[in-house]
Amino acid sequence: MYEEYWGLTEKPFENTADYRFLYYSSQHAEAFSRLTYAINEQKGTALLTGVFGCGKTVIAQALIGSLNKAKYEIAFIVNPQVSSVELLREIIYDLGIKDNLPTLKTDIMHLLDERLHNNMDDGKNTVVIIDEAHLIEDKLIFEELRLLLNLQYKNKFLLTLVLLGQPELKEKINNIKQLQQRISIKYHLTGLESQETAKYIQHRLEVAGAAKKIFDDKVFDAIYDGSGGIPRRINQICDMALLIGMSKKQGFIDDKTISEVIEDLEG
Repeated sequence: MYEEYWGLTEKPFENTADYRFLYYSSQHAEAFSRLTYAINEQKGTALLTGVFGCGKTVIAQALIGSLNKAKYEIAFIVNPQVSSVELLREIIYDLGIKDNLPTLKTDIMHLLDERLHNNMDDGKNTVVIIDEAHLIEDKLIFEELRLLLNLQYKNKFLLTLVLLGQPELKEKINNIKQLQQRISIKYHLTGLESQETAKYIQHRLEVAGAAKKIFDDKVFDAIYDGSGGIPRRINQICDMALLIGMSKKQGFIDDKTISEVIEDLEG
């Protein structure tokens, strides 16, 4: 709607997991590096936690995009609020077993074990990523995930499990010592720093084709204060600011516009 007015090729602040827009702050780069290491070195289990809207899912998407599809087969589970058997069925479905899915757990595990060994024989590593894992309430599901790590061959894990979730996920896992002890790689994301917030905004504008200055330098501190450095909140503020700036036919986004947007969002 406002892209043409600001000289953009697309909207820069959509709250979707489009990893083209991922800004590699020091935190995001470290999280990406640790997850990559866990997968490349077949470390078994990795845990990435962070406050809502801090970029966990987009990091996972960037990670998936970086992996050679000839060497990795990936299951990406976005809704883990299911029974343990349904979760196992979802995993094998994402791994390409789509026809005549079994309902019995033993049959599912036989298919999964066969798939993992076939991938290994084909020179592929298997990765299972569980997003929003903090939503899992049933301890039995965490136990099923832990048992997947028993699928090994010659002292190597047949899959790498990556768990993503909000901070309460750490507490849930810490209460399951057998699973907690299996996690070899951990990282926790927080909000961006003030200077990183400004760089984040500029990065997304550049990806969206911005060829001129759109945000006045004075507004970045206000955006940081209003967002707490949380990328999702930054996106909300900046997206609405671009809309209001267009409606008022402004040449750039000033601090008055940002104050208006923040007041509207908080109200």
